[in-house]
Amino acid sequence: MISGRKAIIVGSGIAGMATSIRLAVQGFDVEVFEKNDVLGGKMYLIEKNGFYFDAGPSLFTQPQNLIELFEYAGETIGEYFNFSKVPIACKYFFESGVVVNAYTDKHDFAKELNEKLGEPEHNVIDYLDESARVYESVGNIFLNYSLRSASTWLHPRIFSAMKSVGLSHLFGTLNSFNQIRLKTKEAVQIFNRFATYNGSNPFKAPGMLSLIPHLEQNEGTFYPKGGMISIPNALERLARKKGVKFSLGKSVEKIVKGNDIVEGVEVGGIFHPADIVISNVDVYYTYKNLLGDINKANKVLKNERSSSALIFYWGINKTFPDLHLHNIFFSNDYKSEFEHLFEKKQFFHDPTIYINITSKMEEGQAPDGKENWFVMVNAPAMEGADWVKEVSEVRKNVIDKLSRIMGVDIASYIQEEEVLTPEGIQRRTDSYLGSLYGTSSNSKWAAFLRHANYTTAVKGLFFAGGSVHPGGGIPLCLKSAKIVSDLIKE
Repeated sequence: MISGRKAIIVGSGIAGMATSIRLAVQGFDVEVFEKNDVLGGKMYLIEKNGFYFDAGPSLFTQPQNLIELFEYAGETIGEYFNFSKVPIACKYFFESGVVVNAYTDKHDFAKELNEKLGEPEHNVIDYLDESARVYESVGNIFLNYSLRSASTWLHPRIFSAMKSVGLSHLFGTLNSFNQIRLKTKEAVQIFNRFATYNGSNPFKAPGMLSLIPHLEQNEGTFYPKGGMISIPNALERLARKKGVKFSLGKSVEKIVKGNDIVEGVEVGGIFHPADIVISNVDVYYTYKNLLGDINKANKVLKNERSSSALIFYWGINKTFPDLHLHNIFFSNDYKSEFEHLFEKKQFFHDPTIYINITSKMEEGQAPDGKENWFVMVNAPAMEGADWVKEVSEVRKNVIDKLSRIMGVDIASYIQEEEVLTPEGIQRRTDSYLGSLYGTSSNSKWAAFLRHANYTTAVKGLFFAGGSVHPGGGIPLCLKSAKIVSDLIKE
């Protein structure tokens, strides 16, 4: 236990709140500064005439990360938060009219791909078994420990883990990896989409990303009661119980250091001293705006930015029995879509569309006889866009595509609407260009080039969240918090 020491956390995203809990348990006096009026970072709630929308992340996997956090804090998670397993991870819709249910039982999933696509069942079973093996060996090391720590690389487990990795994991792309192991182009496309979990391009990202399906298809997909907003709400309750102080509507203007040692932060022109400072905002923004270190900021930008998102929140005046909690309507030309996103920095005219509908899981998320649609397309990280024009064009393409595949005029059922652009994401979260995950994984060295959870340049300064190791998404942000708190304890 460390008593009498002050830790300040900049930003209240999932990683920031989880870190605050861990440090409070370690005995720190913890204060979190959040520039918005609500906690949660990218996770917040939109309510519009009886329709409730989770504004940010919509997929919940690996609940064991949350369970472990509550156990660390000496609390029972069921008193704060409840969730249930979802039997279908996602429904996939193709232009051909084929609809695939991605069952979270791998044998049912393999049978479904065989019946709907003609994909041999053993291909799917073998793929998911290999995904599990690589995740349990290499993934558990790379995602749970600092890659800048000598102890990580010198531990005997690293040698046995690396034996499980083939050349195609390291030097081939995810697409080429999938083409070798799967027969049908539709199955390849389904497993290619997992590159988007960290905002990457499956035609450039390494085959190592094939471990990601293990999370969704082997370990399972879950639904948190009350929607995704219940996760930050539970963390806030736990943090406050452990003595964490939250200062909302307070934007940190500067991280103060002297002789390369962190001294605190400046908020509204007032200095707040601290022994430890953890930045839970985009690492580029941290260097450029909070530390005034342009050289370090530009170094971060040498690594390609991840994709962003354009999201429509639609209150739909109808129910659609053919849709589930998670739904994907695939582009008919996946490769061109990613070329547009990452090389041309443009939206593709035939985008892949993701729809999340929490009213499928519980009442109260939408008025009776209606549904709350979270409709997202991948967006390029680009500057200088005319967002009025871009939103209008994407909206038309999305409605045309959904109407064509579903056989109804979707536009006629849109009762309520809100829109979130990459520009809005940047404004709310300080994520440069609205990138959801900081840097992409579009190279075989991406995992090693992602910024570490600390810096040797400023003693006492740490980093947590989606823009640093091990990456974005709720599971990795929770792992990031554990890595940071362990580094501080050490």
